[in-house]
This record gives sequence, structure tokens and C-alpha cells, in this order.
Amino acid sequence: MKSIIIVAAASVFALAPAAALAQEDLAKSAGCMNCHAVDTKKVGPSFKEIAAKNKGKADAEAKLTEALSSGKGHPAVKAKPEEIKSLVKWVLAT
Repeated sequence: MKSIIIVAAASVFALAPAAALAQEDLAKSAGCMNCHAVDTKKVGPSFKEIAAKNKGKADAEAKLTEALSSGKGHPAVKAKPEEIKSLVKWVLAT
């Protein structure tokens, strides 16, 4: 039983980097990485800066998703609504 728990936990940690890489690939294809980087400022703030600025704000996910979806105050994002929501969650978790 103990070995099953260890294997399950190890597989979760092994998949986490793959999920992050998939989100980064999505961010590239959506055009986000043209102006943003994960940990350094480019034209726009880094994703880590965005996460820090919005830490603890219950409405951060909804506000960022709306801003990216509507194109108001931010250039249009080339992604489907569910992809935008997924990207926002990833950015806020960085």
C-alpha cells in the first residue's frame, strides 16, 4: 500500500513540469510570449509579477480573463475562451 502511494505521488510530480510546458506552449501560440516572459519583464510585466500583484485577490482570475477576452486594456489574445481561462490560472500559479 505504501509503495502505491509513493508511485502515485511521484507520478503527480513528474507530470507537473509537462503541464507547465504545455501551458507555456499555449502562451506562445496565443501570442502572450511576444510581450511577456515567465520571470523577466519584456514589453509587459513578467507572469511572476502579474501573479504577485494579484496574490490574494479573489476576483483576479475573473478580471484577468475578462480583460484578455474582451481586448479592452490589453491586445487581443489568439486563444479560445477556455484556453484563456487556463492560461490565466497558470499565470496566477507562477
